[in-house]
Amino acid sequence: MNRGAAMSLPRMKPQDGVAWITGASSGIGAAVAIELARRGWTVAITARRVEALEAVAREAEGLSGRIVAHVGDVTDAQGMEGLAEAIESIHGPIALAFLNAGIAPGTKGSPVDLEGVELAMRINLFGVAKGLSAALGRMMTRGRGQIAVNASLAGYRGVISAAAYGASKAAAIHLCEALYLDSRRMGIRLQLVNPGFVDTPMTRRNRFAMPFLMSVEDGARRIVDGFERGGFEITFPRRLAWMLKVARILPYPVYFALIGHLARRQS
Repeated sequence: MNRGAAMSLPRMKPQDGVAWITGASSGIGAAVAIELARRGWTVAITARRVEALEAVAREAEGLSGRIVAHVGDVTDAQGMEGLAEAIESIHGPIALAFLNAGIAPGTKGSPVDLEGVELAMRINLFGVAKGLSAALGRMMTRGRGQIAVNASLAGYRGVISAAAYGASKAAAIHLCEALYLDSRRMGIRLQLVNPGFVDTPMTRRNRFAMPFLMSVEDGARRIVDGFERGGFEITFPRRLAWMLKVARILPYPVYFALIGHLARRQS
């Protein structure tokens, strides 16, 4: 890949191949799959529950694109490689990958919930890395492609009661930042999705106020719009994102005082 080609990365379109989404049986993954199908994509969706995947696929009936179900487990590296190979052999090259699978372990009262931390890292970080490996290897041979990783605004700084989730998302953010330039040199557009609170089955378990909560359909539209624009970070809602961007640069004494004040208000 020469320097000139690497500087003009493509924004992939439906005619370039298939879109692949992990963690697409519900929530953001399912909504993004439907939005991509609405815009003409063939979308291969992955999760462990075939019945849920097939239900999502049926929602795309009548749209200009289509959704096809492929069962897979993001914690299985060999399985992810085989799944990517199967998708390409049936539907064509993976042009766009959205590595979305993730969990938010509940807090069990212990200061360090080892089980929750290990589970969050296994899915939210290592699951992303295994998806990246499977997609990047194939895109590298073609010298083009687009990959987006779903992290979270919770990965910006440490948040009370979100140690496992926030740490895994912070690691995913770091991973994408570290891989960005190498991916660019290979002709692959790498993007980072950092949403705030979106109304999904996962966030409905929260027992605290969720500022600027938005519908999953609105979130999906913003994500797919971001795929089409092509910038590195896709983040929303804007007001919450900028508040947390400012919080990233606050000195620790100021940040901890602010977080402590907010926690007392929540209590």
